[in-house]
Amino acid sequence: MYNHLDGQAHHGPGRAASEPARRGRRLRSWALSALSGTLCAVAVFATVSVAGIAPSSARADDVLSSTVTVTSKQQHPALADAPMPDLSVTVSQTRDLGAQGVQLSWTGAKKSTPPSGQIGGENFLQIFQCWGDLLGSDGKPVLDDAGNRQPDRTTCQYGGFNTPGAARDGVREPGTVAEEDRPWSTNADGDDPFAAPVTAVPFRSATGKTIAPIVDGKAVPDAGNLASNEFYTAKTTNEISWAGSGADGSGVAKFELQTAMQSTGLGCGTATTDSTGKTVGAGCWLVIVPRPKNDVGQAHITSSGLFWDAWKHRLAVHLDFKPIGVRCAFGAAERQLSGSELAAIAVRSWQPSLCNTKGGSIYSLLTGSESDALTAANTSSAAPLALASEPLPAEQGAGLVYAPIALTGVTVGFAIDQNPLPLDTVPADVKNRAALPFESLKLTPRLVAKLLTASYRDALPYGADLSHIGYKIAANAGHNAANLTTDPDFLAVNDSAWKYQGFRSPGVADLLIPQGRSDAARAVWQYVLADADARSFLAGEADPWGMIVNPWYATDAAKNPSGFGLTLPREDFPKADPIEAPGEAGGAAPVNLVTWRPYTNDLESGAYLTLRGDNQQLGSWDPLSLPPKYTKAGRDLAGSQKVLSLTDTSSAQRYQVLTASLKNPAGTFVAADARSLTAAAAAMTSADKVDGVVHFDPTSEVAKSATDAYPLALPVYAATNRDKIDQQTRAAYASFIRFVVGDGQTAGSEDGQLPAGYAPIPADWGNRARAVADVIENGAPSPATSTPYVPAAATTGSASGGAAGSAQAVAAGSSSSPAGATASSAVTGASAAPLAGGKTPDDPDTGAMAAAVPASALAGLVGALGVPLITRLRRRLT
Repeated sequence: MYNHLDGQAHHGPGRAASEPARRGRRLRSWALSALSGTLCAVAVFATVSVAGIAPSSARADDVLSSTVTVTSKQQHPALADAPMPDLSVTVSQTRDLGAQGVQLSWTGAKKSTPPSGQIGGENFLQIFQCWGDLLGSDGKPVLDDAGNRQPDRTTCQYGGFNTPGAARDGVREPGTVAEEDRPWSTNADGDDPFAAPVTAVPFRSATGKTIAPIVDGKAVPDAGNLASNEFYTAKTTNEISWAGSGADGSGVAKFELQTAMQSTGLGCGTATTDSTGKTVGAGCWLVIVPRPKNDVGQAHITSSGLFWDAWKHRLAVHLDFKPIGVRCAFGAAERQLSGSELAAIAVRSWQPSLCNTKGGSIYSLLTGSESDALTAANTSSAAPLALASEPLPAEQGAGLVYAPIALTGVTVGFAIDQNPLPLDTVPADVKNRAALPFESLKLTPRLVAKLLTASYRDALPYGADLSHIGYKIAANAGHNAANLTTDPDFLAVNDSAWKYQGFRSPGVADLLIPQGRSDAARAVWQYVLADADARSFLAGEADPWGMIVNPWYATDAAKNPSGFGLTLPREDFPKADPIEAPGEAGGAAPVNLVTWRPYTNDLESGAYLTLRGDNQQLGSWDPLSLPPKYTKAGRDLAGSQKVLSLTDTSSAQRYQVLTASLKNPAGTFVAADARSLTAAAAAMTSADKVDGVVHFDPTSEVAKSATDAYPLALPVYAATNRDKIDQQTRAAYASFIRFVVGDGQTAGSEDGQLPAGYAPIPADWGNRARAVADVIENGAPSPATSTPYVPAAATTGSASGGAAGSAQAVAAGSSSSPAGATASSAVTGASAAPLAGGKTPDDPDTGAMAAAVPASALAGLVGALGVPLITRLRRRLT
């Protein structure tokens, strides 16, 4: 369980994987009149152009307003003594913070040497989080020469790794203990010739408890462990003990910010009241300590960065946190949402604005299978508003109406630090970036297929029989690559530096993938299957370098040992290979694929683990545990990280995870951002037989010509059957939709705004959503809309043509085009066919309303999907 959601949503236990639902899809073209299609296409092109540029500018302004740069020249009190006098560090965000990642980038440092043995390294940075201001004897903040507050080193979360150069305490050389360290040092003057001086910088937690092994120069028995305690351990601390720079003195690092929810010792974001009576979050500090080649009295870096001779060179940035917890008025009605995890981060941002308006509601999102949520919303009066990216087939969800509320995507996150081979043939510029992170990575659909099918050797448990993928361990020979970074298929499309690396790890042999069923999983498989090379590989054909798919994942039944081909696309990511590595002597249990590479709880967990460098690798067998079990290996620290994960664009932005550029149907490698998501929205086509729903179909002709489109872009729809819910609930759901497609589409980091990782929805999507909101609440659109609600009682007349006939066809769930319309593949984004549903007794008497079928009608995508099994939903209290 990862409690890293800033107190507003909590990961529960993992969803159990279920049998895949089967759903086929066929592409249908838009049905428009020729004239309307042309005009709408022009209009949408203009709309998308604006939507693709303006939101990007808004996001840049928002981020820049919170970006802070600090330099040694600004903050060092004696620049001549600074180990890196030209150091300049930029922090990507310093306001409206929560449990998330931030990026630090810097220049003016010096070429780093990685740590080794008992040496912490050379010319590197240490980065950590502190909570308190340095106070004077009068209890007031001590100001520096520029009049700024300063952090108190006793409030820093530091020392959890207890590695050389990164411990909180240590032995000193006589005569090297600075005056500032003396209260926390024994034998500071070396008066006792039989005892070396020892310094231990205490940790003063935000809870009021202090761990202080040395007080006023005297050791305190049983004072507590400064490396592992109730506030932080090696597994929970967020400190970066080594962050390196290249030969040009520049570098970049991702840092995990922790709130009081993750670290009670820091207490950042704890709700408090400022001088105006406003509720704010407790602030914290981000501290950067440059470490040169040696410590005072030492030949190398071996002592703590909190000791005064290192601490005095620090740079510090103050951080403003949002108050953690749900900030809603007591007594507000609670309304439930269920389904798509892709909307979770946006809902968290929207929640405070939604619940604090007059008559506002608290919206609680329970994430789980979207198809389950839609089925429940269509059949039960007690079901929540469903959030989904794909509709139910028309025959199963005839009563549902869909309002587009978000534009997001699925992506591959990575944290891979360079590890050049120790060979003379490795270029000097590659060697100079040892232990520094790779910042770009390209993936094709076939490479994604390889990562999802345990086809690389390192994706399978060490010691297992690998002959089924054509590899003989004894001979160390075979045609399947060890991992992604050694695959000629990968090297052919990526930077040349990759071919000089020496990685052996399951962390770069497959993806951290979420368990359970989702629209995101189906979209990934559809992306893979749309590519001829990937389809051929999955069917069992070797790639040009001889690599074959793990046969247990083969879609060709004749090549799959199970006798059945893997059914694709699907809503989950199966670990289909039943392989087991034999247990070791001493009773160690066999290791299967799930044990070897466990699922993540969800997409957000994938981003979080990537930020922390945790590839979920299996540890050693512990026979003394009750019961005996395998342990989990520790996460890799900065400089040696090797993680690939499947996540979503909003989580990747929240945790500042680097993401791969994916080859789209037009043959272009595109990264996910607001512009590429918007370009994908312009290339979306209708979902077969489902009114008002579009998606990015990688097999469509429009997708194949959209060079700037991100191929795993996904819309999120709010859907309900208004005939199943009461009028009060309908009004609440309508209010939710109107807010999120209005003020909720303003990009920014403040409450109520659209978080990074989402693109503002196109204007026509917003119009469509408002029309649906009117239908949900009133049974009729507002006068300004052109997509009327058609009561069941009004659907009389001939179905062969005319207004009455069109209304009858819509009410019956037909996907027939309006009379006189012609099929067209042009993407207009215009409002789709009329919304369907019947009048309920709670509705006001609006009379029989005519059906006005808009000129631009979405046809849709049809498939056969049995009613899915209901999976357990995990509550996200936003």
